[in-house]
Amino acid sequence: MRNHTLAAFAALLCLATAGRAGIDPKNLDTSVKPQDDFYQYADGGWLKANPIPADQVAWGSFNVVDENNKANLRKILDRVSAHGTTPIEKMVGDFYASGMDEAAINAAGVAPLKPELDRIAAIRSAADLQAEIAALHRRNIHVCFGFASEPDPKNSSMIIGAGGQGGLGLPDRDYYLRDDDKSKKLRELYVAHVARLLELGGETPAEAQASAGAVMNVEISLARGSKKNTELRDPVANYHRMTVAGLQKLTPHFDWQAYFVAVGLPQPGDLDIGQPEFIQALDAELAAAPLADWQAYLRWQLLHASAPYLSTAFVDENFAFFAHTLSGQEKQRERWKRVLTRVDSSIGEALGQLYVAEYFPPESKARMLKLVGNLQVALREKIKGLPWMDEPTRALALKKLDAFGVKIGYPDKWIDYSSVKIVRDSYVLNIERAAEFNVKRDLAKIGKPVDRTEWELTPPTVNAYYEPQRNEIVFPAGILQPPFFDPKADDATNYGAIGSVIGHEMTHGFDDEGRQFDAAGNLSDWWTPECAARFKERAAAVVKQFNGFVAIDDLHVNGELTQGENIADLGGIKIAYAAFQKALAENPEAENADGFTPAQRFFLSYATEWHDSLRPQFLRLIVQTDPHSPDKFRVNGPLSNLDEFAKAFGIPEGSPMRRPVAERVSIW
Repeated sequence: MRNHTLAAFAALLCLATAGRAGIDPKNLDTSVKPQDDFYQYADGGWLKANPIPADQVAWGSFNVVDENNKANLRKILDRVSAHGTTPIEKMVGDFYASGMDEAAINAAGVAPLKPELDRIAAIRSAADLQAEIAALHRRNIHVCFGFASEPDPKNSSMIIGAGGQGGLGLPDRDYYLRDDDKSKKLRELYVAHVARLLELGGETPAEAQASAGAVMNVEISLARGSKKNTELRDPVANYHRMTVAGLQKLTPHFDWQAYFVAVGLPQPGDLDIGQPEFIQALDAELAAAPLADWQAYLRWQLLHASAPYLSTAFVDENFAFFAHTLSGQEKQRERWKRVLTRVDSSIGEALGQLYVAEYFPPESKARMLKLVGNLQVALREKIKGLPWMDEPTRALALKKLDAFGVKIGYPDKWIDYSSVKIVRDSYVLNIERAAEFNVKRDLAKIGKPVDRTEWELTPPTVNAYYEPQRNEIVFPAGILQPPFFDPKADDATNYGAIGSVIGHEMTHGFDDEGRQFDAAGNLSDWWTPECAARFKERAAAVVKQFNGFVAIDDLHVNGELTQGENIADLGGIKIAYAAFQKALAENPEAENADGFTPAQRFFLSYATEWHDSLRPQFLRLIVQTDPHSPDKFRVNGPLSNLDEFAKAFGIPEGSPMRRPVAERVSIW
């Protein structure tokens, strides 16, 4: 699911009676008819009563769950930072305490970065420059390009080294290349921000201004060599397996063997270079741009990555541009929330062990396993009955579904962080050492079999995902809690909410990207040409529908960028509803609870996932960069295609929430 705003599930649902979630009428907007705008009808009351807090860029039910989760995590962190006894408690507690010691952080200023800044200042040759690129990569600061491990897309049982485009400070390459007045003004503000941060790092105002201009020139050159975000959606076009020698021939100005030795990977084996054209553009820029420009760029990237964890002046300047200017956030989040988030991203499975011990009851996992099983049955029946799918493709689609892995709650095997030095005297250095550990651990996987016990998200995370190269769906403990998911709630509530998320993640295995991976997780064309053409025709109709939605002013939803998520939403809700109907046949519910039928409660529960207010600046940002559609369209978009929804609410033909027959799309 990986939502852009942490905006999804919960607050419209309340415990109306013991053991059954109900619909709170205060959260509806009954001045609007369901057939005209179901999102506003289902969520309008809640949206009006819940303005965006000053420290948020968006506010929805997912944020409510996330904030409750953070409050629980804070209790753990306060306890272990004061009285930690076990090694894990002491590690987590010391990390948190170091981040909460604002006086010490302010007193240190930029001093924790001085050794690295000195090394950048000492660059005198191309070899020095490339050595510093590797040094920053070891700290998980991906200047110039990205490099990490991944399951080989065409041999998913093995881990391969993967490199590709990166190194930009702004959110996307188009921010550097668009020629409209808003984009030009934003670039001016960005350069001014870069200069202010460099000045805080020790440069004079004149030096900082000149350096900021150099940074922008370097990043513009990287942006010109980068693919558009829509082009990155094609896994075949972004897979290029090659040897180190082949990569060296492609980019003669960069010493790749020296780089791999420097990052601790002297024998990298074959590589997947996702965007060779970008690496070639980088190589040309390395030869063309003066060393002084590259030094300015590296100083900026180091300060940019570290600013949220340095003294108040750095934190405030970073917030002013990246949170306020780019996203519209009015106020900093409380310090404990910012530090908690960093602890989770640095040593998350240590914190996760403490979290699940207190906040993840076994009955949640048991109920989830049952729901997942029921959704798998429903998707199997959908695939078996698809009129547009031929038999050879159908057989392989069912094989892929049967091979789905399911992970719920937390890993069976925890990451061991005992070698990471965590102390109370330097927050920034704790972050650096944890980053070096995580990078080293990641690169050590290259050339080895895939460890299928690993997770991409930490247990406290309020989210879920599908991983195509492992062919698995994953639901961390953080999302499996009331009122979004309640093991005691009625089926209408749980199937409409978490059931649609399960269906969404399953459908990702068969969206425009996921369908290109087979049952083993390999990038493989297992579709007949005729069946693939029929899928693409339906997917193109989804793209067209979402291109028609206006997100804000004259800015439309990008149907191509959001294609996979929109297909998953459409399929997920259909699959969840089919599974709900089976559950209802076995366990009938009251025909008129809270004034709604079971089917109506299901769709209201689905809409509740997505009630969400966004600041205009943030809405503009996500429409241009995020593969998820704004939440209003994640409700009205798929539901306007569904006969099941139209029947539940008696939506007449010709209504805004009932697309004409010729325009309705059904894929899965």
